[in-house]
Amino acid sequence: MIYDFDLAPYRDRIEQSARRLDAAFRFEQSDQVPVSISVGGSFFCKLFGANIADYFQDRALALEMQLRGLRWCFEELRDDRTEAGLYLDIGPLAEGILFGAEIVRPDGTSPWSRHLLLDPADVDRLEIPDPASHPAVQWYYQEVEKLRDIARGRGVHLPVSGSFGIHPPLSAACALAGPERIFQWMYECPGVVKRLFEKLFTAFCRLVDHRDSLEGRRRTSIGLADDHSAFISEAMYREFEMPYTSAIYQLYGRDGRSLHADGPNDHLFALYANELHLTDMDIGGFSNLTIAKNAMHGKTVMFGGLNCKDLYGDFEAARPKIEEAIAIGGPGGGFVFGVGGETYAGVNPNTLIQTVAHAQSITRKT
Repeated sequence: MIYDFDLAPYRDRIEQSARRLDAAFRFEQSDQVPVSISVGGSFFCKLFGANIADYFQDRALALEMQLRGLRWCFEELRDDRTEAGLYLDIGPLAEGILFGAEIVRPDGTSPWSRHLLLDPADVDRLEIPDPASHPAVQWYYQEVEKLRDIARGRGVHLPVSGSFGIHPPLSAACALAGPERIFQWMYECPGVVKRLFEKLFTAFCRLVDHRDSLEGRRRTSIGLADDHSAFISEAMYREFEMPYTSAIYQLYGRDGRSLHADGPNDHLFALYANELHLTDMDIGGFSNLTIAKNAMHGKTVMFGGLNCKDLYGDFEAARPKIEEAIAIGGPGGGFVFGVGGETYAGVNPNTLIQTVAHAQSITRKT
């Protein structure tokens, strides 16, 4: 296998894609609506026949999957991506690793961590570590260096990155206790949940500050992944989660505030745009794109419009969804077409390729 990957042959396309994305962020239309597909390790493992469980533990395999995936993206998928790099991928384990949960690694799929918080009393026993001396955090950055060494040893010139961080408090709490338990506690013992969220906010900020200190900088933009926000009411979001997401954006998001949320977030779009002042957001396929556009246009750039379930079959089955999303999101700029978040491993790669090509062809007329 040839391990290196060179962006030089794609420079003209990258520059054109960058112009499209810049126009979208100015809420202007360019030659066509930009198309951005978020594909990662699990998708590449399925595509190239590797075991997903092995990918998350074998750094050489992870390097191979990511490099082959980059070639596939630039040669076959041909969306509007503008950069390429390698990264340490540990799966959805950050909270479990940080707080010492048991890690479960089923064959053929992503790992997960067992719930640690089973009783309200567990919340008060939860201790927030210092990242600078925490063994799990140190292990993570050692693994980044290991991946970087493997890449260098095989002649790969792409940057290798990794940043250890947890979700904002709601989704972090759901990782540690399970969403059903957290939602129940919100009603039965709200004070416990607020104490937990305060601890998790502290942990979140310590990890961000630690990473900034390692890099010798102070970040001015930040992205959050808060999928569980979709499943609580606006009132509950305001009471429990918003104080912390707002504080995080104020601390670290002076120049850029991104949010990923897969679920049906229709009831929160106006809040995200008008009060949290998001610069951009993933619009998951379970949301109503019309509601999102009405609330966000001119304020928050929308990424998405498609649901992974629309792409498991053949292209003709997906075509109506593609055309509907572009018809809603495209006019007036501020929209980047794609899957609203991660592209799952079960998505048909041929359908995905055809989706990109079709979106690019019809958006030239938008």
